[in-house]
Amino acid sequence: MKNSVPQAASLRLEKLLLLVHIRPLPAGSGEETPPPAPGYYDTSCFKRGDLLEVPRTLFIHFGIYLGENRVAHMMPDILPAISGDRRQIQQVVTNKRLILGVIARTASVRVDTVEDFAYGGSILVNHMDRLFEGAPRRAEKLVGTTAYSLLWNNCEHFVTYCRYGAPVSFQTEKFCETVKMIIRDQRSVLASVLVGLASIVCLGVAPSTTLPTIFIPFFLWMAG
Repeated sequence: MKNSVPQAASLRLEKLLLLVHIRPLPAGSGEETPPPAPGYYDTSCFKRGDLLEVPRTLFIHFGIYLGENRVAHMMPDILPAISGDRRQIQQVVTNKRLILGVIARTASVRVDTVEDFAYGGSILVNHMDRLFEGAPRRAEKLVGTTAYSLLWNNCEHFVTYCRYGAPVSFQTEKFCETVKMIIRDQRSVLASVLVGLASIVCLGVAPSTTLPTIFIPFFLWMAG
C-alpha cells in the first residue's frame, strides 16, 4: 500500500505554489486587474543583468532585467502550445492561461515591460552578489516555449541558471524540507503511539502518567 502522507503533502504544496503567479481579482468584478501604466515603476536604479523579485501571496516571482524597461522571465502559459500567433502570445498572461499552463506543464520565457512583469506588485532588486554580465544574454537566448514544473523548473530555476549557470530554486528546497519535516513528524508520532500500545499489550497496563503521552499525539496525528 502506498504511503498517502507524502502524496497528500505534495498535492497541498502544489496547490499553494500555484499562487506564485496568480494575480488577485478586483472586488466585485470577474475581470482581471490591468497592469499599471508605463512609468509606474522607477527603473533608474535597475542595471542590465539585475535579478528582480516580486513577492506574491506566498512566494516570489523572479526575472532578469534586460535594460530599457524590459524583463525576461518564465511564466506558465498554455497558449504557446496551442497557437503560433505571436501577437496574441505576447499579450499579458491571464490567470486562465497560467493555470492551464501549470496543468499542462508548459511555459514560455518571455520579455515584458517592468509593469507587465510586476503586475502591480513591489519590486526588489537582489543584491546578494556581484553583477553577472552573461545573465541577460543567456535569458535572451532562452526566450520561447519551454517545459514547466512548479517544483523542478520554475521562474527561479530560470533566473539562477541565467546568472550562475545552474538552475536552483531555494523556494523548492524549502518546500521539500517542509514536506520531509511533516513526514518525519507524523512518522515519529505514529511510532510513539505504536510503542505505547505495544507496552500496554506486553506489560498489561501502562502507568496513568504515560497514557496522555500515547493517546494525545495519536489524536493529533489522526486530526492532521
